[in-house]
Amino acid sequence: MAVTTTLRDGIAVVTFDNPPVNGLGLDVRRGLAEALDAANADDAIHGVVVTGGGRFFSGGADIKEFNTPRAEQAPNLHDVIAAVESSAKPVCAAINGTALGGGLELALAAHYRVARRGTEVGLPEVKIGILPGAGGTQRLPRAVGLETALNMIVSGVPVAAERLDGSGLFDALVEGDAVEAAVALLRGRIAAGAAHPRLRDRQVEHDDAQAFLAWARMGVAAASRHYPAPPRCVDAVAASLRPFEEGIAVEREGFTVLINSPESRALRHAFFGERAASRIDDVGPDVKPRPVARVGIVGAGTMGGGIAMNFLNAGIPVAILETSQEALDRGIAAIRRNYEGSAKKGRITAAQVEQRMGLLTPTLDYAALADADLLIEAVYEEYAVKQAVFGKLDAVAKEGAILATNTSSLDVDRIAAFTRRPQDVLGLHFFSPANVMRLLEVVRGAKTVRDVLATAMAVAKTIRKTAVVSGVCDGFIGNRMIEQYARQATFLLEEGALPQQVDRAMEAFGFAMGPFRMGDLAGNDIAWAIRKRRYVERPDMVYAKNADLLCEMGRFGQKTGKGWYDYQPGDRTPHPSAEVEAMILEQSKALGITRREISDREIVERLVYALVNEGARILEEGIAARASDIDVVYLYGYGFPAWRGGPMFHADQVGLYNVLAAMRRYARGHRGETWEPAPLLVELAGSGRSFNDPVARPRAAAA
Repeated sequence: MAVTTTLRDGIAVVTFDNPPVNGLGLDVRRGLAEALDAANADDAIHGVVVTGGGRFFSGGADIKEFNTPRAEQAPNLHDVIAAVESSAKPVCAAINGTALGGGLELALAAHYRVARRGTEVGLPEVKIGILPGAGGTQRLPRAVGLETALNMIVSGVPVAAERLDGSGLFDALVEGDAVEAAVALLRGRIAAGAAHPRLRDRQVEHDDAQAFLAWARMGVAAASRHYPAPPRCVDAVAASLRPFEEGIAVEREGFTVLINSPESRALRHAFFGERAASRIDDVGPDVKPRPVARVGIVGAGTMGGGIAMNFLNAGIPVAILETSQEALDRGIAAIRRNYEGSAKKGRITAAQVEQRMGLLTPTLDYAALADADLLIEAVYEEYAVKQAVFGKLDAVAKEGAILATNTSSLDVDRIAAFTRRPQDVLGLHFFSPANVMRLLEVVRGAKTVRDVLATAMAVAKTIRKTAVVSGVCDGFIGNRMIEQYARQATFLLEEGALPQQVDRAMEAFGFAMGPFRMGDLAGNDIAWAIRKRRYVERPDMVYAKNADLLCEMGRFGQKTGKGWYDYQPGDRTPHPSAEVEAMILEQSKALGITRREISDREIVERLVYALVNEGARILEEGIAARASDIDVVYLYGYGFPAWRGGPMFHADQVGLYNVLAAMRRYARGHRGETWEPAPLLVELAGSGRSFNDPVARPRAAAA
C-alpha cells in the first residue's frame, strides 16, 4: 500500500511510501486524505504524524504523472494540504529525509515540523520554469523570513536543515528517529493544551521589506533575462507580506501563467529528457553493471587529465599513462594546478587537493594498468594511434575489464576490432573541459554487451555526468550534427555575411558563443583535420573553402592569437579581422557570387534547421533512441539555450511544417543541394506530428 497507518499511544503515524523519492502521486494523495479523515473520526486518536518511507520525506510531485490527468485528479495536492492544515487534531510532519517541492509544501501545512539532522529542504520549481504552486511562496517566508525564503525559492537550491535551525521552520531538529521525536512533541503539546499553530496565521516581518524587494527585483531581472519564472517568484514572495488569501491568489496566478509558458515547457522537456536518456530499451534492472574500483587512463593531456579528475573527485583511484616523463610530469602538474585553483576559490579544501592527488598514480608502463576495471584512451584522433594503444591495453588488461575510447568521431567498431574482446569495448566521449562539462556520449558498438553498457551508465552517474547513448556513426550525435551547423555558417560567409554578424545572431538566439567564436576557442585546425578526412572518405560532401583558407593562413584560433578574429596577448576578446574579411570577399568573388544582405533570421534558421535535419536522420537510423536524447546532447554539450529546450524540441514548437517549408525555400538558393530533407522530417511534417510525439518512434530504432 502507498500509505499505512500505525498507532503509538493515541498518535496515528501515517507513512507514505512511493519509491524512489516518495512522489506525491494520486495513490499517495488519496491515501493521505483518507488517513487524515479516519484519524479525525477516531476518538482514540489525539494527533497525527505524517512521514515518508525510506530515506526521503518527499521529492514532491510524482514525475510519472506529469502531463497526465492524474496530476490534478482529486484529491490534488491543494486538497491534501488543506486537509492537513484544517485538521481538528494536530498534525506534525516528521521530516525523515529530503523534502523538496510539494513535499516541503506539505510539511509547511502541518502544525508542527520535526526534522532529522542532515536532511535537506528546498523548493526547486524555478528550475523547471515554474514557481511553488501549493502555498510554498506564502508559508515559507512566514517560517524562515522574507530574505531566506526568497533566496531559496529564486535559486531553487536545497538547504541543509541545520542552516534553518531557529528560523521558525522546525519545532525540533533531532539526531535520531524523527518519527519518535514527532510523537513525543505531539504528546507534550496535547498534554499542555496548547493551541495548534498554522503558518498561514503568522506575519512576515522585515525591517525594510520594500527596499529589499526592490533590490532583489533588479538583481533577479538582470540574471534571468530569458527566464520569466524568477521574477514571478519574487512577485509571489513579495505577496506574502499581504493577508494570506491575497498572497495565495498572486501565487496561483503566477503558477498558471508560468506552467503554460514556452520557457517552462522547454525546461520541463529538458528535465524529463535527462531522465529518459538513462533508460535503454534492452538494458533493464536485471542487467547488473560490473564493479569499477580502479580506472586506467592513457594520455595525460588536457582531455586525459580532465577525465582523470572526474574519477578522482568521486574517490576512485586512477593510474594515468604517458609515453614520456616530460609529458607525464606536465599532465600531473596541470591536474594539481586545477585543484589548487579550486582550493583558492574555496570550492575544495587543501586537504581535499592532497586526498585527490593521492589517488593518482602516474606511470610510463602499461603493466601498471593491469588491475584497472575500466581503461580509457584519450590520445590523438588517428586510427593508427588508437590501434597501437588498444593493442597494448588488450595485452595487459584483466579479464572483464572494460576498454573505452574517448574518440569524438572515429568508428568505435573499427577500434573494437583492434582487440580480442570487442564485446568489452565502447566509446566514452567526454567533452572538453572534461572535468567541467556535464555531457558524456556513451557509444554502443555493434558487439558491446549489455552489462558493459549498464556499467558505463552507472559510472556516468557516479562521476556526475549526464549520459546519452549513441550508436556508431561518424561524429556520433553531437559532432555529426554540429558539422552541418558549421557548414551552413561558412556558406553564409560566401553569400554575404561576416563572422561577427553570424555570431551575433546566434548569440541573440541564446547560444553562449556563435560558431566562429567557438571555432577559435576549440581550434580551427581540429575541424580542418576532420574535413581532410572527409575529402577522402566522403568526396560527395560539399564544404565552403574559406575555412580551409583560414587554416592555410595559420589562423587556428585563440591558441595562435588569430582565427576568424584577431586576439591580443592575454585577452580572449574577439576583434573583427580585416585580413579575414578580405579573404572572405575574395573567395565570394572567385566563386562568382554577388554578395547580398542576409537577415539574422535567415542565419538562425539555416544553422538551427541544419541541426534539426541531421537530427532527424540520426533518429531514422536509430543512432539516437529518442528526440529528447538529441536535445539533451545539445543542451549539456553544445550550449543550446535551455529555455528553447534543444533543437528538436525547438523545431516541434516552431512546427515541423514550417521548418520543412523554410528548408525548401533555402534549397532554392546557394548550396541548395545541402538542404535535402530527411525522410522522417517529411513524414512527420506531412502528418502533423512532432519529433517528441510518443507515436513518432523512429522507424530504424523501432524495428
